[in-house]
Amino acid sequence: MDLRIRPARPDEAAELTELALRSKGHWGYDAGFLARCRAELTLTPADVAARQVAVAERDGRVVGLAVLGGEPPEMELDMLFVDPPAIGTGAGRALFDHAVSAARAAGARTLWIDADPGAEPFYRRVGAVPAGTSVSPSTGRELPRLRHDLQPAAD
Repeated sequence: MDLRIRPARPDEAAELTELALRSKGHWGYDAGFLARCRAELTLTPADVAARQVAVAERDGRVVGLAVLGGEPPEMELDMLFVDPPAIGTGAGRALFDHAVSAARAAGARTLWIDADPGAEPFYRRVGAVPAGTSVSPSTGRELPRLRHDLQPAAD
């Protein structure tokens, strides 16, 4: 039952897109809403090759993904999704911690998060603080925007 974080492979793009949509659906959204989100949540093989995409894998099965974007000193957590059966098993926390470490290693001082309203409590539990709102490009609704300040890693 060990969880492993590793770089995503381009050939996993379609699987990761479907996982993101299943995870988004965990919050009770209807099919029409999820259809509007599909383009924003779609990863192509080229995206996976060009972006910082990590997956959480348990027993050889992908159970989550995280996508880091932007450039230091301010980076964005573009995506963090966990397959619904794996929610609550530590995969989300492990992916968040991985993204924080990767952003810090890249020289970032701040990690920004535009969160689904249902996921905001998770981000607050892991140390992010409210920092206003943003507008979803796919649905036009207002989203919580959070900031996670990245302290240098302790030696």
